[in-house]
Amino acid sequence: MAELKAIKLKYGTAQDVIAGKNLVVLPDALSNPRLDALSDAALTDATSNPSSFVLSENPTSHQVKSFFAMDAAAQSATDPLTDEIVGNIDLQYYGPVSFGNETHPQKLSVIIDTGSADLWIPVGCGNCMNRQYEANASSTYIDTGNPFNVTYGSGNVGGTLAHDTISIGSLNIDKQYFGAVTHVSNDFNNDPISGLIGLGFSSIATSGEPTFFENLIMQDKVSAPFFSVYLTRGKASGSTITLGGFDMSKAVGPLTWVPVISKTYWTVQFDGAVVEGKNVTGDLHAAIDTGTTLIYLSQAIASSIYANIPGAGPAVNYGSNFFSFPCDSNPTISFLLGGHNFDLNIQDFNLGQEADGSKNCIGGIVGIDDAFIEGFAIIGDEFLKSWYSVYDYSHGARVGFAPNVNNMQ
Repeated sequence: MAELKAIKLKYGTAQDVIAGKNLVVLPDALSNPRLDALSDAALTDATSNPSSFVLSENPTSHQVKSFFAMDAAAQSATDPLTDEIVGNIDLQYYGPVSFGNETHPQKLSVIIDTGSADLWIPVGCGNCMNRQYEANASSTYIDTGNPFNVTYGSGNVGGTLAHDTISIGSLNIDKQYFGAVTHVSNDFNNDPISGLIGLGFSSIATSGEPTFFENLIMQDKVSAPFFSVYLTRGKASGSTITLGGFDMSKAVGPLTWVPVISKTYWTVQFDGAVVEGKNVTGDLHAAIDTGTTLIYLSQAIASSIYANIPGAGPAVNYGSNFFSFPCDSNPTISFLLGGHNFDLNIQDFNLGQEADGSKNCIGGIVGIDDAFIEGFAIIGDEFLKSWYSVYDYSHGARVGFAPNVNNMQ
């Protein structure tokens, strides 16, 4: 329920964003045809040359591959993520990012968020409870003095815009802009993190500057113009994000590409759902969001989905946005994204009993007032725990999904 409230803040301007209002112009380098060649080379079958470290178009689960470096300096880096688990819910995923000059970098934990495009950490923050960045310990830190304020799904932050050397693994950007926040809403103090790294398109960046990953692409520091995310289910450790590569050990099937229809969020076409063999039509822009726990659809479409699950109905104790269904049932649900069918795992859809002793369980598809979210959907970690996801700037921008190894458990 707290996330539902927060989602309305995070995506409060989504309609304007999708309509193209007040967007930052993306650097031309991010649509250079050269990126297509890099991505294609990274996806070439490696069977003829195993030492070249490329991904097969038809990989098997035992193949462990990395990526061929088109440039001797280009590479990839994998960052371990921690799954914050509350009850039986995988609430959010965060990982370490290093800040400051290379001789004395400071490592802070940040949420990995494809639903926003700004990086921020606390610097001289009076009400921050978690670890802060000691800017005076970095000889390369510069505070521009320009104001920085942004609202996220779990709160709002404010401070000034700064830049410094930022790195993940061996990948670094010398002059990466970020928000040096001096105050945060209390929501963030309840989380075991210091900040957030946005991995959406910089067209929606409050800073007006390219994201960390976009700078890696433009400075030829990654082998491929995409990053990949693996999310565990119910395990604090094991999740990863790979910048410039794809860890085939985390997938058990081929990759299916879905075109991005708005270079803002990682936005794809939501064509509807198939529930218990019955079609639910939809024509929505859907943001693939690693920084959101559940799945949010318009109230009308959410109602139609639950109407096809026997015994399902409104969860009256939780408000009209939530629905319940019989705990002993095993409904089949899949989403149609860009013309492709993707199953939703019942383990992730079932959030637990509606109340102690109840025979009904809360469903992870949540409705939002149609007036607020007309034509828009948010697909969060509930879906991504079943699909190893790839976020690619090439070929006009696309999101790839491969069956996650979680499905074998």
